[in-house]
Amino acid sequence: MCEKHVSSECINSTGFSYTLSLINGKYKMSILYALMSFGVVRFNEMKKYIGGISYKTLSSALKELEADRLVHREEYPQIPPKVEYSLTERGKSLIPILDGMCEWGNKNRL
Repeated sequence: MCEKHVSSECINSTGFSYTLSLINGKYKMSILYALMSFGVVRFNEMKKYIGGISYKTLSSALKELEADRLVHREEYPQIPPKVEYSLTERGKSLIPILDGMCEWGNKNRL
């Protein structure tokens, strides 16, 4: 059996690193959690739910999640504009991870 040594490995080539690159950021996990919990969420609802996030930061994080095909953006041609966000199938595949984090947090909360 071949032993792995940290000195000959690189974290950047791991699945962990790739996953982290998609969800890394102060608010991305909160956005994903909100969409997992509520299904379809409008922009201002998301901002209110998360709290403390600026419009610019929320918009930027949503655009990145959309570019990574984790979040779907549905825009309705009406006045005032209506935009809804939801998880894509790829985004939904993160639900077991988010559920695991919730379970761990509930068990280990002080």
